[in-house]
Amino acid sequence: MSVNTDRYEIAAARYFEAWNATQPEAITKAVAAAWTADGGYTDPLADVQGHEQIAAVIAAVHEQFPGFVFRPLGAVDGHHDTARFAWELVNEADGSAPVAGFDVVTLDDEGRIRQVLGFLDRVPAGA
Repeated sequence: MSVNTDRYEIAAARYFEAWNATQPEAITKAVAAAWTADGGYTDPLADVQGHEQIAAVIAAVHEQFPGFVFRPLGAVDGHHDTARFAWELVNEADGSAPVAGFDVVTLDDEGRIRQVLGFLDRVPAGA
């Protein structure tokens, strides 16, 4: 595995760590580790900037889907300062995955996320 590939894998691992944190302090710490201070997150349901707003989106998802975890689907693919990966939101109790999508992330020189563009491929009815 090349150094460049490691960069994308590490960024994605930090990203999943942030999304899977459930306690406010853990979310805050994980978001700070994954994103630049002015980093952003945009998907069909949210368009936020900065650590505090990103942490609030993550907390809101955990309120809507308690007991769920984000899991990667397949490998992380990347070139230059951009990476993409697919994911699903899995219910730990029964293994169902009502939400799935993929994200495209832009990284800074240190491998922290500047921007996330998220796409939802599967969402529950009425969500």
